[in-house]
Amino acid sequence: MPGRIEDYALIGDLQTAALVGKDGSVDWLCLPRFDSPTCFAALLGGDDQGHWKLAPVGAVECTSRSYAGDSLVLETVWETPTGTVKVIDFMPQRDRTPDLIRIVEGVSGTVAMRGELRLRFDYGRVVPWMRRTDHHRVAVAGPDSVWLRGHPFVHSYGKDFATITEFTVNAGDRVPIVLSWLPSHRGTPPRQDPEKSLRETLEGWQEWVRTCAYDGPYRAAVIRSLITLKALTYEPTGGIVAAATAALPEQIGGERNWDYRFCWLRDSTMTLSALLAGGYHEEAAAWRAWLLRAIAGDPADLQTMYGVAGERRLPEIIADWLPGYEGSTPVRFGNAAVDQLQLDVYGEVIQTLYMAMQAGIPMERHVWGLMRTLMTFLADNWDKPDEGLWEVRGGRRHFVHSKVMCWVAFDRAVKMAEATRMPAPVDRWRELRDAIHIDVCAQGFDTELGSFTQYYGGKTMDAATLFIVKTGFLPPDDPRVIGTVEAVQEALDHGGFVRRYSTGTTGDAEVDGLEGEEGAFLACSFWLADALIAIGRRDEARVLFERVARISNDLGLISEEWDPRAKRQLGNTPQAFTHVALVNTAFLLDAVPEPHATPEES
Repeated sequence: MPGRIEDYALIGDLQTAALVGKDGSVDWLCLPRFDSPTCFAALLGGDDQGHWKLAPVGAVECTSRSYAGDSLVLETVWETPTGTVKVIDFMPQRDRTPDLIRIVEGVSGTVAMRGELRLRFDYGRVVPWMRRTDHHRVAVAGPDSVWLRGHPFVHSYGKDFATITEFTVNAGDRVPIVLSWLPSHRGTPPRQDPEKSLRETLEGWQEWVRTCAYDGPYRAAVIRSLITLKALTYEPTGGIVAAATAALPEQIGGERNWDYRFCWLRDSTMTLSALLAGGYHEEAAAWRAWLLRAIAGDPADLQTMYGVAGERRLPEIIADWLPGYEGSTPVRFGNAAVDQLQLDVYGEVIQTLYMAMQAGIPMERHVWGLMRTLMTFLADNWDKPDEGLWEVRGGRRHFVHSKVMCWVAFDRAVKMAEATRMPAPVDRWRELRDAIHIDVCAQGFDTELGSFTQYYGGKTMDAATLFIVKTGFLPPDDPRVIGTVEAVQEALDHGGFVRRYSTGTTGDAEVDGLEGEEGAFLACSFWLADALIAIGRRDEARVLFERVARISNDLGLISEEWDPRAKRQLGNTPQAFTHVALVNTAFLLDAVPEPHATPEES
């Protein structure tokens, strides 16, 4: 069985990523990209779905583990009755091929090591043909080939459709084993110098971290979150995936199992904010460039998510041959939400362009033309129902958050037009901004509850309504804002954390369209902290921030959700949305409070 979600460490090469368990097993790896089929998918079933375990003979769980400084190089220590070893796992930024390098270092005594490599291509379906050549092992099936190279004295043999390696490590020994992927029609992958690759990888991460502008009390958590965000970046294009994994459940045994190995437009504003605040202008500019390439075309075809290179077709399939994480089915790859109407993404895109311009990234004329086209579409469609931020599968509604983000689009477009003096129907945009404001305040606010609700005419709460203060839609001292913050805090509380909206017996099942419950959505807890800061309750916000930060695993990684009853992480991991929210809240807590300007109201 796979480990708990929080048992996994992340390593990667800025084009894909692997998850390594406390038992020394690599249980998840997609090659050659984040969104490629897996060669290790034990995470969604067990060893038969593919894994690579390397540990002392008979060992069950490591003694300790950590990253080497501020890097993505994992060091796992095993103390045994006969000696101590350290396994160093990393993926160097690739030259031509993706490589996963494992170096076994003898620390003291003598330790017998055993490795088990069970390759299963195409999400655990395909058992490759394995052959030996020049002291190496080569696995081939269809378009994929994987090469396993080790020290000459590392004994390897085949058993039960797996490759077993056995060797002994003495104090001072360093034994490298390299796994490389190459298209099967190509020749031999280039040889890696593992020790040189390790030095360069460590130096690369150390140099990158030196840029970090944060020096507050939560520096360790902020740096680890920024490193994680960088690790989830597909470097060739600048796209940032929502998570490294697919189909990890939001409820153990439930059906909320989605594929997050794609780039969501709605992440753009908060991601850009975190990168700019952290001092990473180059990455922010690359993310903006990816965004502009992805959305180019007919504004009616704007999607909520794209592939790492901007691909539009992300068909959702059910992998019924996989048992699922702890029996959680169906296992989904691809994401059907790509075809939904989610009006909030227009606001996210325009807000991203506005923030980039404020940060000194110039507004080019062709970008302005694209933005005007998006605004023309939104002018004709803002008043339509949609599936909303949470990509519900119960039908379209007039979600309050979607309408607020439409207001954001027109508000920021007006501000950019005024600042750049580029041609635009500014008066029309002002009219629409004011009309949306009136509409939301009239139909989205429930006077009996004293708060905004999830959708027009509804009675349930939604953490996304916290964006009413976060975006400046209403000032923080407005009674409607304070009422909404307090209503979310009370109605969506889940063991001291925050649900994104009410589900199951406490929610509106028709809106959600899914069975069962889910955990607390961790980004929402940070959003509540942001809202508490805005309304002057900074001490409460700090307590909440620290509560959420504490549930990160021993390496500082956080998934999408948290189950306060079982005290375990849920959902895909590590989650960019969560780590971005952590960074932004940490900066807000460290900032000197400033007076808030009241936005224009109708």
